[in-house]
Amino acid sequence: MALCFALGSACFLVGPFPGYAELVGESADAVTFFVGSILFTAGGALQSWLSWPTRHTPGAGRMAWWAAAIQSAGTLFFNVTTFQAMHTSLTNTGYDKLVWRPDAFGSICFLISGLIAYRTSPRHGWLPIRGDRGWWQPSINLLGCIFFGISAVAGYVVPSSGSILDLAAANWNTSLGAACFLACALDTLHSGEASKIPGIPRIRELERKLEADVRRAV
Repeated sequence: MALCFALGSACFLVGPFPGYAELVGESADAVTFFVGSILFTAGGALQSWLSWPTRHTPGAGRMAWWAAAIQSAGTLFFNVTTFQAMHTSLTNTGYDKLVWRPDAFGSICFLISGLIAYRTSPRHGWLPIRGDRGWWQPSINLLGCIFFGISAVAGYVVPSSGSILDLAAANWNTSLGAACFLACALDTLHSGEASKIPGIPRIRELERKLEADVRRAV
């Protein structure tokens, strides 16, 4: 799960940079966004699977399931948008603009998911409580969702003729949001704790249980 989110975030981090598009070409840049969205969907599906056993548990467990499910829905919207962008780039050789613009529905789903996760996390008022490892993940994850939301608004403002100011805002906010998601994913890879979604058991414990089940089955 964390690896999929990390790789997907990396795609959305580098994709908006004009230098990257100039280096690999517009078509490859569009493919980068599409691959990133598929990795996000894979990560979201695994996250939903991990939170499935807690869906009826009051409090953090149930909220973890809702946050994961809504985020997964958002990744599907990004799949559609990035595929359309990739198709445009591959079929229209005269297109010379960054073809993907952030999806509003996907960004809304991400924002709702981020709010649920932050609301469920340990807080003192509106501020996160410092303490356990990864305590900062819910707030950084929410910040990334906000950046994606800003990027979506800026992306829809960009006219077909191309507004450099709005295009730059869409690009930079996409990269900033992806950087926030990447930080959370890397921390989860390091610690095995999905702290951005409170209520999901430790990933390492689930891995050990799965390995034990596989050994018994064999």
